[in-house]
Amino acid sequence: MAAFKASYRNLDLFGVIVEQRDDWHLTDRLHYDHGRGDPFAAAVRATRMPMVITDPSQPDNPIVFCNEAFQALTGYAKNEILGRNCRFLQGPDTEPSAVDQIREAVRSGQSVSVELLNYRKDGSVFWNALYLSPVRNDSGEIQFFFASQLDVTKHVAANREVEEQRLAVEKEVERRTAELEAALEAKTLLLHEVDHRVKNNLTMIGSLLRLQARTIGDPIISSKLEAMMERIDALATVHRTLYQSGDVTKFDIGEFATRLAEDVLGSSGRADISLYCDVEPILVSAGKASSLGLVLNEILTNAIKHGLGDGRAGTISIKGGCDGDTATISVEDNGVGMPSAPPTGLGRTLINRLAKQTEAVVVWSPLPAGTRVTLSLQNWN
Repeated sequence: MAAFKASYRNLDLFGVIVEQRDDWHLTDRLHYDHGRGDPFAAAVRATRMPMVITDPSQPDNPIVFCNEAFQALTGYAKNEILGRNCRFLQGPDTEPSAVDQIREAVRSGQSVSVELLNYRKDGSVFWNALYLSPVRNDSGEIQFFFASQLDVTKHVAANREVEEQRLAVEKEVERRTAELEAALEAKTLLLHEVDHRVKNNLTMIGSLLRLQARTIGDPIISSKLEAMMERIDALATVHRTLYQSGDVTKFDIGEFATRLAEDVLGSSGRADISLYCDVEPILVSAGKASSLGLVLNEILTNAIKHGLGDGRAGTISIKGGCDGDTATISVEDNGVGMPSAPPTGLGRTLINRLAKQTEAVVVWSPLPAGTRVTLSLQNWN
């Protein structure tokens, strides 16, 4: 150790006593990030920060200078630090990947900035923000490595606390989301069950009315009962569509129109009427389902009974889609066309009142052969 110390001379820089090798005075030949000059002078300029200088020309790249701030940070005295590799600050929980970064930087002669867990002399730990940089001479040869340290334990602890809180919040959000999904699933099942039962009840009511109609000899009354039964069947189809839907808050009026048309034609026994459907999904609020369903039922039954009445063969075409904030469904027939005077029966009254309730607009348009009725929904979504 005496021989080791003999290779140094005392140097007083701004009141800081260090031991320096005679050939370290490289003020005019070293270029360093902190300025041009002697490496000890550069270190003195940063005395508020713990720092060391290592000598890669010696075996194991030992520490050859440490300032008082480094000693205070680590708890080691200068004579316990000099001549040792910086790895003596590492411990069982030091991240190997951080050590590998430092080792590779020294091997390749590059600068590195890394945070790693270090151990003090008393065994306590601290997070060290290490910056390591080579000091080269004009020939480009590395003569020293300069390393500054910063105790960032509080910063790391704060980040970990934030991360723990974030994970706790995410876990709570996941828990609450699972609860809400379970509640929504239970609500969906309940509403589906309600719609299913309402559909069954409406079907039963329709059957009872049909039984009663068979006992009535008055054709006018029977006709009115038949129209009422068709409306009940339409409502049953509405609830069937609702309980088969995956979203209890929405009603696909486009799907319903196709399904209703098939049901109405099927129950009419009119094999001489062809049906063509090209309707996109149109999702409206489930609260409008019954009203819109009845409107479409009146339009369809009117096309079958009046447009293609008296056994007149023909085609009914249903088209629907969305254009911006407007959704439309049109029902066309190639029947007898519109009457000269607009109808004033119960069906037209229902259409007008129910359309108004749902903020819909129904327009009758004559065709060269037949009639087109268009149902328009503004701000439907």
